Amino acid sequence: MNKKLLVLLLGASGCFTMSVRAQDKKNTADTVKVKPAKSSNKEEQNRNVMLNAANNTGPREVNIGLPSSVGGITILENNMPVVHFFWPELPTSSWRQSVSLGQTGLLKLGEVAITQGALGFAVNSYSRAGSDKTEVFGTLSSNQFGWLKGDLSVSGKISDGWYYTAGVYENFDPSTYDLGFAKYVDKTQIYRAGISKHFKKGEVNLLYKHTKSASLTNYSIFNYQEGGNAEELANFRIGRDSYFINSGMLRFKDVLTGDYKNVSLADDAYTTTNTIDITGNYQVSDRWKLNFNARYHGAKATQLYTIPLATLSQAANDQFTYANGSKYTGDVQSVLGMHSPNVPTQTAMARVDLVNKTARHNWRVGLTESYYNVDKFTSNRTFYYQEVGPNPAQLFRNTPGGGASNTDAAGFYYYNVGSEYHDGYENKLAAFFSDDWTVSDRLSVTYGLNLRYHKINGNYSTQDRTDGVVLGNYPTTPLNHDWFHTSLDVNAVYKITPKFGLIAELLYTEKNGQLESYSGAVVPNLAKTKMPYGSFGLYLNGDKFSLVSSVNYLTQNNNLTRLNLVNPANSSQATSTTVYYGIKTIGWTTDVVTTPFKNFSLHYLITLQNPIYQNYTFGAFGNNYDYNGKNVLGISKTLMEIDPSYTMNKFRFWASLRYYSKQFANLTNVLYFKSRWETFAGTTYKINKNFDFGVTVVNPLNQRGASGTISGAELITDPSSYYNTILNGSYIRPFTVEGTLNFHF
Repeated sequence: MNKKLLVLLLGASGCFTMSVRAQDKKNTADTVKVKPAKSSNKEEQNRNVMLNAANNTGPREVNIGLPSSVGGITILENNMPVVHFFWPELPTSSWRQSVSLGQTGLLKLGEVAITQGALGFAVNSYSRAGSDKTEVFGTLSSNQFGWLKGDLSVSGKISDGWYYTAGVYENFDPSTYDLGFAKYVDKTQIYRAGISKHFKKGEVNLLYKHTKSASLTNYSIFNYQEGGNAEELANFRIGRDSYFINSGMLRFKDVLTGDYKNVSLADDAYTTTNTIDITGNYQVSDRWKLNFNARYHGAKATQLYTIPLATLSQAANDQFTYANGSKYTGDVQSVLGMHSPNVPTQTAMARVDLVNKTARHNWRVGLTESYYNVDKFTSNRTFYYQEVGPNPAQLFRNTPGGGASNTDAAGFYYYNVGSEYHDGYENKLAAFFSDDWTVSDRLSVTYGLNLRYHKINGNYSTQDRTDGVVLGNYPTTPLNHDWFHTSLDVNAVYKITPKFGLIAELLYTEKNGQLESYSGAVVPNLAKTKMPYGSFGLYLNGDKFSLVSSVNYLTQNNNLTRLNLVNPANSSQATSTTVYYGIKTIGWTTDVVTTPFKNFSLHYLITLQNPIYQNYTFGAFGNNYDYNGKNVLGISKTLMEIDPSYTMNKFRFWASLRYYSKQFANLTNVLYFKSRWETFAGTTYKINKNFDFGVTVVNPLNQRGASGTISGAELITDPSSYYNTILNGSYIRPFTVEGTLNFHF
């Protein structure tokens, strides 16, 4: 299984667009303030990525026509990535939207390519620093399901030139269902402290952050119908019932030592981190300014997931029982458990840049460095069976002739099939340059270049990941690679009239692989992945109407995925295979902001796109499969966002509606999920200069639906066998009312 798909925890897919809205510079994530459409700044202006229909732990994905596994969203803090690589430590384990962050925005594709050498959008955030005035920022949030979030930041002056800042973030979220074995689905604690020294020509900030976080991801079961409908079952409410094993206990076999361990979903999913940042700036001369950022980040990263696989209709000769030995009759769910226990990682990062502003230029030249060490990353695997229903009980199987698919005395099987291991370090050293050049009164050009040296060194195991394998019993194989990568961006705006003009952008990034690429037993294909992107369009800015419309083209080759395949001619046969493939997408995006009358604004965005696979071929079960030209899984061809907002006295009313057309759920494209809406609405009330109160309604229409892929169906060409069948998938949160009290003194 391609574990990169787990980046979906960061949120649901968004839109492919050239002009999108940044998170408001406030820290109230329930606001949707619309700003005029722009085309030449470094931050997107017209989308709030913190409105997440999947959960409230982090930003949603902003889709650019690629699956989130190969082109997702990056989270930056103080101009540096929160994590060097999102596996095994997800960014949301050590970062949350908080009042301790003085500013949060969404960086454009070009800015990310120039400064990070990566493809995709990035959420950028900056720690709040002290000032001459003592300030207290706070937020208290809750909902009808018992969610509690407290967020507090205090900053002020110590003495002349010296300042302090401190913050506490506590999140206790039971989500919208009852786990049974634990009260909270997400428990996250973040503690911050910092001290600043201001000089005549600059400042230095020393910042410390400690985090402890554990999150679980629920799934839902539903009856799949012709036409892509996910029909709710009579005994299982989508988003309101838990599909976790009711004991909350899993049994793993350590892939390095062979020791067995019982693991609690409630208590053993925590990641802990410690981060020290040194940030600041220095005015070198009247024209030159130096900005610098450095970080040490240490983590004990834990990943603990359960992923439902195939739903089995119990045959007459199956022998499933409960733990007490009593017979079970009914549908059965097979489940994969994954556990990476307290993997030690160490990261040292730095960024320094010099900026120089003149009448027609805004020069910038800089260096970035990121050293990352992971000490014996492992991902242990286990499989088990459970009931198909809410809070399912574990099932045991002892079928004559069942072989390895029978469970052991503890109720588990296939220990460490598909397990992972690697050990070593990565180093990325890059130089970048950019210039915002006002060529004339009509033409402005932003261009930049990133040159990066990337080295990985370590060891991995080529041992097959068979049932019960212990990799510690076999020698490892060394790995050592060096690459040189180039990223560049050119973005031009030409004014035909003062309010109307043309926009164009050319962007190129490239990469080879990560240390993580060696997690499996197969030697990875580390050929260079090239990602060219082009966009051309127009903009129109009126007194009450702004529009940006562009046609976009993007390709990406040599993407890696690991497929778990079931033989369509014999469902008892299964295999795993590694596939390298490309993606091409063409899109047309139009982004409109209008204020037709006083106190009312409307943002509307529509994207039409056609992402398809290229060079997607592989062999399995004695056959060759070719999916060139097939639609990319999980990506809609039509996306819309509608964001109205109205202010009246001390009240502000807003809504956000997102439309996703149907998404294909298997490689042959005969299975799909129908189109859906994700909706939000809310109001804020300014109580006085110190307090305001907000209410956010998630999914006010209480939409039901599913997304993702359908396990075991990758190769089928006749969809009828899946109609009226119980399947599983991800979902949007059910109707939820969230209240937030914000205060500032």
